[in-house]
Amino acid sequence: MHIQDGPSRGAGRDRTDGDGAPGTDHPRAEARPVHGKDRAENGPRSEAGPRPPVPGGDVHRQVRESADFPAVRGRYRRFVLPATAAFLLWYLAYVVAATGAPGLMAHPAAGALNVAMVAGIAQFATTFLLTWAYARHARLHRDRVALELRWLTQEMTRERGR
Repeated sequence: MHIQDGPSRGAGRDRTDGDGAPGTDHPRAEARPVHGKDRAENGPRSEAGPRPPVPGGDVHRQVRESADFPAVRGRYRRFVLPATAAFLLWYLAYVVAATGAPGLMAHPAAGALNVAMVAGIAQFATTFLLTWAYARHARLHRDRVALELRWLTQEMTRERGR
């Protein structure tokens, strides 16, 4: 949230309520125009010039174009999309059954537990099962190749910086 300081705090300086965004009270922040006002009204601006290109931009492009990158993304998508769809269908089936078939959901299942309680507990169990399956799939099918790609980008970036 940008606030223009009044005369008691130093006219023309920008400050915020401490969010640290550019143009704020952060020590390295440069002054920015407030509400479309011109620079002269808001104090000097850093004249450092344009920022240099991000180091390693070509490196990441090369990695994206490698054979391993699409393989990792494909493995990720082949697990996540069906798992997400299945879980959402399971969740929606629970909600629809709870609203559309209250008699069914109120039917006793085991002792004092009814079908709705069992299905609700199964929702939690499914969440933990899906989390475990995702972590296992990542460890067995993606992590090694993804780590190799990460090391490759670090090495290529380091070499370009020399």
